[in-house]
Amino acid sequence: MTTQTLFKVGVFGTVIAALCCFTPILVVLFGMLGLSAFVGILDYVLLPGLGLFLLLTVYALWKKQQAKCN
Repeated sequence: MTTQTLFKVGVFGTVIAALCCFTPILVVLFGMLGLSAFVGILDYVLLPGLGLFLLLTVYALWKKQQAKCN
């Protein structure tokens, strides 16, 4: 995977996870789909996912900086 692709995936995933963590998008969507029983476990999935995508973004930026130096 190229650095640019890693960066795009990291930023996209971070934005989606942040939207789902800090807004009730998934709660409303799960309620409409009849899956409201799963709302209680969203924090266990979304917060680590947000952290993972943030780390991916930072890693891509670091790799990009390393490529400029070489």
